[in-house]
Amino acid sequence: MKPSRMLFRAALLMGVSTLSAPSVAAPPTTPPDPPAFSGQGKITFVDRGAIEEYKALPAYSEPDWVTEQFVKSGRLPPVKDRLPKEPLVYKTANMPDGVGVYGDTMRHVIGGRPEGWNYTAGQSQGWGGVDIGLWECLTRTAPLFQVKAEDLEPLPNLAKAWEWSADGHTLTMHLIEGAKWSDGEPFTSDDPMYFWQILHDANISPLNGATLATFGEGTTLEAKDAYTLVWTFKDAFPKQYLFNMAYGTFCPGPAHILKPLYPKTSGKTYEEYKNAFPPTYLNFPTMGAWAPVGYRENDIIVLRRNPYYWKVDEAGHQLPYLNELHYKLSTWADRDVQAVAGSGDFSNLEQPESFVESLKRAAQSDAPARLEFGPRIIAYSLLFNLSANGWGEPDERAQALRQLARDEHFRKAVTMAIDRQKLGESLVKGPFTTVYPGGLLSGTSFYDKASTVYYPYDLSEAKQELAKAGVVDADGKGGVNFPKGLANGDKIAVTLLTNADYQTDKTLAEGVQTAMQALGIRVIINAVDGKQRDATNYGGKFDWMVLRDGSDLMSVVQNTEQLAAVGPRTSYFHRAGKDGTLDLLPFEKDLADTVVKFTQTNDPNDRVALMKQYQKIYTSNVQGVGLTQYPGALIINKRFANIPHGTPINLYNWAEDSIIRERVYVPQDKQGKYELYANTLPGKPGGDGPVK
Repeated sequence: MKPSRMLFRAALLMGVSTLSAPSVAAPPTTPPDPPAFSGQGKITFVDRGAIEEYKALPAYSEPDWVTEQFVKSGRLPPVKDRLPKEPLVYKTANMPDGVGVYGDTMRHVIGGRPEGWNYTAGQSQGWGGVDIGLWECLTRTAPLFQVKAEDLEPLPNLAKAWEWSADGHTLTMHLIEGAKWSDGEPFTSDDPMYFWQILHDANISPLNGATLATFGEGTTLEAKDAYTLVWTFKDAFPKQYLFNMAYGTFCPGPAHILKPLYPKTSGKTYEEYKNAFPPTYLNFPTMGAWAPVGYRENDIIVLRRNPYYWKVDEAGHQLPYLNELHYKLSTWADRDVQAVAGSGDFSNLEQPESFVESLKRAAQSDAPARLEFGPRIIAYSLLFNLSANGWGEPDERAQALRQLARDEHFRKAVTMAIDRQKLGESLVKGPFTTVYPGGLLSGTSFYDKASTVYYPYDLSEAKQELAKAGVVDADGKGGVNFPKGLANGDKIAVTLLTNADYQTDKTLAEGVQTAMQALGIRVIINAVDGKQRDATNYGGKFDWMVLRDGSDLMSVVQNTEQLAAVGPRTSYFHRAGKDGTLDLLPFEKDLADTVVKFTQTNDPNDRVALMKQYQKIYTSNVQGVGLTQYPGALIINKRFANIPHGTPINLYNWAEDSIIRERVYVPQDKQGKYELYANTLPGKPGGDGPVK
């Protein structure tokens, strides 16, 4: 059956439910298997070493127009002299469609707006993959969705290799030798060391929130020579920090451009330093595959190929294959619309309300785009504020709710009162959503079904658990009251924090509200925009919240410390009070201990076993109430090749990085005339734009 037919059949089967809720009280069990969905791409797992390697090749090549216009005129050295001694080589066997050809453009649509190019000083480039196309980091994680859990370790990138000392406290890291920034200046240890210097300055905050603590308390970094870094760690073999050296927490900027403006030595103010490179400052030097050459406010950002890019394919072709990237400045909602219509080339389809129409359109023979569904790694949880020692300075009612949420029977009552099947169908009908008990996501490397405890929907049993927590309708007037001694025994009313920016979040919050009404608990939804939601969360000013799960529950190896309250500020929903102490419940201590052990062991089998233990503790104690999980999809124009099947929209990083855009290409017979600056290259930093 052709893929388009399979997708069309999936669309026709909408509304057919493969799951049913038990009609009688059921003991805890494992979750049901997700419904089969033929539209999901199957991921091919490989060893880490099958993706790339560093080596010299007999010869190198580039687009003919670069050689003719720039090399023969003497404006550029030959390509072999612009590449490192041993460039990073992508292996052909790992490319879905093999070695590509040069030409064409990938057109993105984004809702963000660029503040400037000073990423390391906290400026956004507008998101949507702009920064991923510009910045390279010491390590790389996005392609790891192809790698099994027992082989998980970041891929080399700007750091081509590393080795640990015998005691595990020292990591010697070897940088790629002879690589250059897009303006031809050498990349050396000066660049990461300047980034490390910035992290020591409290007046500068890199965009993705990197701090010294991101790499471990007491960690030091020194440059042994131009191409060697030496890390010293307090703990032995803290391999989790290798993941923190990937996007976007250790992506050095060009020290030769930034360092002369550093406020402590240049006389510039910090504000002047941060804003020294606005969007109109074109040709800003990058180590990425493209550099910025065009910008029109509220219209477009244009990136062109980096003539000094340091990666090649096995045939010796200097990458990238694509000459140009566009970022149309519109809205995030418009991104999906334009990708489906064919006026955009790439989008991450994340909102399930759009799945059916998108599938139907993709199934049509004249559809410009196809959908590439990945694993079910979009998930939402209902989280309780478990901090009872003053975080957020709760009033009497809020404090009583926190005390109540710390009761195991109360948490079980809440989880058993939610019909996850109906909740998922409220978003989209069909084989997309599936029961999510909470904890690790079923589409991820460390998930283990046998270690996952699921409390099936059973309203009668939920009410019995509620009574065990001392929560009943004390006056017979409807609704339930706080137990004696909490909030004067008043009727329970909960404020539920959610993100108003997305319909999915609001729909799930309304579903929780309805489910709790049947349990006798009044829920008041506090829907605010994402920034206000984050501020409310970080400030501890919430009772419960509906939250899309983060990278910790997906990849496990990234932001691992957020899996549990291992420190005073690591948990999203249980942080220390003003005195800096954590009032952890016994099972939370077990979770924290498990996470610490995970970060301290180098044995891959032990790591797998520890995550099974984590999942059992999390789900059996209802650390968080899972709501639903479903796959996301890439909307990708059909003309593009080398898109890996089953690419997740965001696992170890966003899909713009996971698909490895520098090796994506358009076959010659499918190429369009979309380039705005054909046959040009980035010019002098700060110049007017590209040069011919």
